[in-house]
Amino acid sequence: MRLDKFLCDALGTTRKEATQILKSGDVTVDGQSQKSGAFKVSETSVVEWQEREVTLSGPRYIMLFKPEGFVCSHEDGFNQTAFVLLDEANMRGLHFAGRLDVDTTGLVLITDDGQWSHRITSPKHKCDKTYRVWLADPIQPDYAEKLAQGIELRNERDMTLPAQMEVVDEAENELLLTIHEGKYHQVKRMFAALGNKVIGLHRERVGDIVLDDTLEPGEYRFLTEDEVASIWK
Repeated sequence: MRLDKFLCDALGTTRKEATQILKSGDVTVDGQSQKSGAFKVSETSVVEWQEREVTLSGPRYIMLFKPEGFVCSHEDGFNQTAFVLLDEANMRGLHFAGRLDVDTTGLVLITDDGQWSHRITSPKHKCDKTYRVWLADPIQPDYAEKLAQGIELRNERDMTLPAQMEVVDEAENELLLTIHEGKYHQVKRMFAALGNKVIGLHRERVGDIVLDDTLEPGEYRFLTEDEVASIWK
């Protein structure tokens, strides 16, 4: 394959942009600088741009530990998109498989596989999401029962699906909540309907995918094959 065509496919650039990248002298093939778009690369060639390897990859599946202050969308004019946390040469096609609010932290999944992300976000698949929740006021004894029965939210026709609650630290008003859908601001609205307020929210799990405890806020890694396959179970 021609080097300029390789860069177009790998980086999502136009042919003109690939030519400019080559002229910069920042592209190497097997350790040697290459400026000619006509240079031929093979399946075993190691292509690097700005000292990062560039590959023709298949679908990508990424786990990100989202910190506060980032939005799971394009920039909203006030906050940066969480995409800026990814150090990937080719961002083409990547999208969030489920979003977190700007002040919510934790597990965000990013992919360029639309069918895979649909499996996570579509209400009919009822993909579990587990959150660690901190409330402003004490956890009431009837919360678990009411959440398991479903909560009526304002401006929603249907009640929420039954959710499971586990108290973690009663003194700190800390609990774990597992929901099976993804309505807008759902966790916050559920506790508001119970007369309480969420003051801290952190997503720990989506389906069988658990946030890697070795990741620091703002860090990410690619999912394992088993993690990717778990969404189809």
